[in-house]
Amino acid sequence: MSTLEHATPAKIARPVGRLVDEFQSGLDAPICLTWELTYACNLACVHCLSSSGRRDPRELSTDECKAVIDELQRMQVFYVNIGGGEPTVRKDFWELVDYATAHQVGVKFSTNGSRIDAEVAAKLAASDYVDVQISLDGATADVNDYVRGPGSYDTAMTAMQHLSDAGFEGFKLSVVCTRQNIGQLDEFKAIADRYGAQLRLTRLRPSGRGADTWDELHPLPHQQKELYDWLVAHGEDVLTGDSFFHLAAYGDALPGLNLCGAGRVVCLIDPIGDVYACPFAIHDEFLAGNLRAEGGFQKVWRESELFQELRAPQSAGACNSCQFFDKCRGGCMAAKFFTGLPMDGPDPECVLGHGEQLLADRGDDLLPKPSKDYSKKLSKRQRLEKAAAERGITLPDVLPSEVGAGAGPDAMPDRACDENPLAGFAVQQR
Repeated sequence: MSTLEHATPAKIARPVGRLVDEFQSGLDAPICLTWELTYACNLACVHCLSSSGRRDPRELSTDECKAVIDELQRMQVFYVNIGGGEPTVRKDFWELVDYATAHQVGVKFSTNGSRIDAEVAAKLAASDYVDVQISLDGATADVNDYVRGPGSYDTAMTAMQHLSDAGFEGFKLSVVCTRQNIGQLDEFKAIADRYGAQLRLTRLRPSGRGADTWDELHPLPHQQKELYDWLVAHGEDVLTGDSFFHLAAYGDALPGLNLCGAGRVVCLIDPIGDVYACPFAIHDEFLAGNLRAEGGFQKVWRESELFQELRAPQSAGACNSCQFFDKCRGGCMAAKFFTGLPMDGPDPECVLGHGEQLLADRGDDLLPKPSKDYSKKLSKRQRLEKAAAERGITLPDVLPSEVGAGAGPDAMPDRACDENPLAGFAVQQR
């Protein structure tokens, strides 16, 4: 049965037309949603859209996660895309997967493969309701490890070998398209075929740590055309998750909805229960509410002001006069926001070049600042200094924890991921 057959019809009665028009106004429940179970991760990918690395101590508990699954079952959500961070580092990960599938909520989870051994692969192969995506961003180790870190290529390949050996057919090989790997599309397809997997290509978004590396990694205009032609040639054999509808102005629309589904058919739940309109836009501007509040996820989905705005007719803005607007619909909301372009303007990678001049004229002061950053790249001292500067506080030259063990109640917090890294310090305001 197809995904769309599980979609709950929208409340508002209206004439039935094109499916994309029906979805434009939103559904009573998302067809699927992305659920980031944790921000903890054993890698530090330079394009990570959630700036993952450290766990947030406010993560939803096991019982809270099960309550969310119960709610998704009642809303008839077909499946969830579980990610992170690296979701398998949660001690209750498999317990939650089993609970979801037992309650008719299918699971697709994305992983770097570091915890997919032969035993786990056999468990996955035996389930009809769990799918897995192995992330690989280079068909060769040098290209992949430049983005995902040393050794990550071998880890992913080993995980795929385990899945293949276990007889798991049709798992996904997930690739974020970058300037460095566009020339490797045939090689990616060959790898997927070798392991009995299906290739899934997604677009690089300039969110999270990707905001810092987008200028270096995003495909060049001639590579965008190369990607489009390749996708047209491979048709239904390759999944895209509707990532590339901005390329439709090259010619025929690619398979899929070719629609920004943010707040209409998809959304994201983050590790602490915050609900965002778009899986690629973890920022306060796209925060619709928190499912820990009264009414839970259902109330956020159906009643949040942000989602209501997104489901209303949208202004085409500067793209209104473009003959290709009905195909590309102005491109990706997240891509525009994180590159500082107007939301009713062209996509930064508009194939007609309309975004290039806007990018050239854009000032750095227009770039939005991240709302969250769980990266491990800063030392404890650096994180404290950063947090202190944001609060107008001056730290002492030597912190209590730096003079040895047993520093007492003023010592450095044991958990690097504490919500307030200045907790416990006696400091002076400027």
